[in-house]
Amino acid sequence: MKDEGINKEMKNMILALWHYRHFILSSIRGELKARFARSRLGALWFILHPLAQAAIFALVMGEVLGAKLPHVENKAAYPIYLMAGTAAWGLFSEILNRCLNIFIEYSSILKKISFPRLCLPVIVWGSALVNHVLLLLAIAFVFLFFGHYPGIAWFIIPLGILLISLFAFGLGVMLGIFNVFNHDVGQVMNVVMQIWFWLTPVVYTYEVIPQNLRWLANLNPMVPLVRIYQDALLYNRWPDFTLLWPPTIAAVSLFILSFVLFRKASPELVDVL
Repeated sequence: MKDEGINKEMKNMILALWHYRHFILSSIRGELKARFARSRLGALWFILHPLAQAAIFALVMGEVLGAKLPHVENKAAYPIYLMAGTAAWGLFSEILNRCLNIFIEYSSILKKISFPRLCLPVIVWGSALVNHVLLLLAIAFVFLFFGHYPGIAWFIIPLGILLISLFAFGLGVMLGIFNVFNHDVGQVMNVVMQIWFWLTPVVYTYEVIPQNLRWLANLNPMVPLVRIYQDALLYNRWPDFTLLWPPTIAAVSLFILSFVLFRKASPELVDVL
């Protein structure tokens, strides 16, 4: 009976989101326009920032420190590897960090306007997906400049987008709710995200991790998710699907748990804000 009640509540929340779909879509468009209302380059900044970061890492690691990828002859292999990894991590970090603060950021609106509160993280999710697609298109053009052409394995990228965004959304909403009741959560996560980035093979490869520390990397759900991008975009190969089961289970579980937690915390959310 308890499970039936939870399923009914989740169904009602999903139906409410569907009922407010036009509000969500218009809010995504409004958010994207508002960010660059006075910018001459507009949405290009979504693309230029991560590309610039990847270029800096590639220059420092590739040219200055002489970082190379084993068994790859292409001189642009490391920048390609780096851009693939930063694209995957960027999607994860944007959704999680925005969801972490979304209820606090829009507290005044929540108190004045009546609408399903879960719309806010969904708007963040949609905005991040639009940004990510634009970035992937830009990366594809950069790859063509390097003479690196798309392969059949690139079609696995939507799976990576789905799993990463589910994982980030579920975790972000849960932490966002905790952050409303205790603002220390947001401060702690700022540090955790920096450590998490360096524990994930984005700047370096999985193979350089010492054998005695690989167990730590194997516990990191972002490792196989980031490797979906790296394997597809650089090596044109399909991921090892057996390694994707743990992060898939984690992503789906967190996604469902975020709905359950939101259902329980929702009545008190606005009062605390």
